Amino acid sequence: MGEKYDQLVAHLSEIEDLDRAGSILGWDQQVNMPPGGAMARARQLSTLAKLSHEMFTDDKTAKLLDDAERETDGMPYDSNEASLIRVVKEDYAERTRLPAAYVAEFTRVTAEAHEVWVHARANNDFAHFRPTLERIVDLVIQAAEYLGYKDHPYDALINRFERGMTTARVKEIFDGHKPRLVSLISAVTEHAERVSDAVLHQDYNADQQRAFGLDMVKRFGYDMQRGQQSVSVHPFCTTFSRDDVRITTRFDSKWLNPALFGMMHEAGHAMYEQGVGAFLEGTPLAGGTSLGVHESQSRMWENIVGRSRGFWMWAFPFLKQYFPTQLEGVDAESFYKAINKVERSFIRVEADEATYNLHIMVRFELETGVVSGKIEVADLAREWNDRFESYLGVVPPSDALGVLQDVHWSSGLMGYFPTYALGNLLSVQYYNRALKDHPSIPDEIAQGKFDTLLHWLNENIHQYGRKFTSDELTRRVTGESIQSNDFIAYLEGKFGDIYGL
Repeated sequence: MGEKYDQLVAHLSEIEDLDRAGSILGWDQQVNMPPGGAMARARQLSTLAKLSHEMFTDDKTAKLLDDAERETDGMPYDSNEASLIRVVKEDYAERTRLPAAYVAEFTRVTAEAHEVWVHARANNDFAHFRPTLERIVDLVIQAAEYLGYKDHPYDALINRFERGMTTARVKEIFDGHKPRLVSLISAVTEHAERVSDAVLHQDYNADQQRAFGLDMVKRFGYDMQRGQQSVSVHPFCTTFSRDDVRITTRFDSKWLNPALFGMMHEAGHAMYEQGVGAFLEGTPLAGGTSLGVHESQSRMWENIVGRSRGFWMWAFPFLKQYFPTQLEGVDAESFYKAINKVERSFIRVEADEATYNLHIMVRFELETGVVSGKIEVADLAREWNDRFESYLGVVPPSDALGVLQDVHWSSGLMGYFPTYALGNLLSVQYYNRALKDHPSIPDEIAQGKFDTLLHWLNENIHQYGRKFTSDELTRRVTGESIQSNDFIAYLEGKFGDIYGL
């Protein structure tokens, strides 16, 4: 490419290296670091974030962007060069609105907050976390004001994770499929006795869980030469490069689901990152299109593949080799129904497919209320329980099972939660498109063959990184914007069959 463009890429690559170094420190904080290191780690992360922000928002970046844009003028919209200029200009416009001192303070506060949240969650003590969360909410509201918005401060926040999405559009999508979702859950609840998940609640050795889970995700296509699995309080995936993408898991020795499907979920994220085109490595285009699209990949592998009947017709004999005593006398069909039991439960990451989006709707209401000043942080635990009862018909017996369950608020990630529900919708849209191209995919899954689906995802989604917005990519892949009809039809068909509705 031209000299000016190459200079821009070299400059951005150095900034990317700083960001990845911060990611390594963040991963270590949640996996290896002793609790006593929290204050020093917060300072280190703050320094790296400040340096990265200053380098990116410097006038040098603007000059390089202008020069490179002139040099690449006329190149096709979907070329790597034109896409880099377009995406980085949007990033620059956003990040220059945030002062470096603010970025450093936000990073320091949220880094320190992680250990405060871990302690509060372990001790069921929201009061311990409350002052820290109040400071984080102040910073989040401040960010919304810096970034600017037209209708609602939450617009500025969600746009950082799902560019082009608005609060009103999220509400429209949620309101559009909530009635059918509630109706399905109600119908299933009337016949709850038809499915038992008792087989899942036994003694399951964590090491054996890990071995089986890793075997499955490696068969999916998670490349362990470029990946790693560790243990953390809250499961996550993190990327240092397309050749170093790591996942974490938490284990429950009395319940099989959390670690097994959590590992599949995070592997879905990881395979997305590993599938980003090598030609984008080291640039701001490396990584997922948006968090909604990212979540579509994790939910596809966790649910559409990992919780499918065909998959377990194939995989169940392998699982029985790991747990012959626990699964003695159990057949694949009853196990398939057990892992898909619909239940109004407390923990989002352990929720079934039918109730999952209701968890997100609760958080969406709380976050929009908090950033608009309609809900006080001091009232969040009560507001959480009230909404949980309204949406799911149960009240969390403790804050650890309620308002303290997710790590996201300690990280300042308000505006993030809606992308989980959007990802559910997109997962079915994308999968249905893959089936049109390759109708053999379900039969292949039932034979333990996953490469057709993974290669389709690599070709149609993964390789592009951040070149396109979520809406642009979804239109390219499916011919339409995000919609909920496919998702609801999928749920109604699957659970109607399981429960004999």
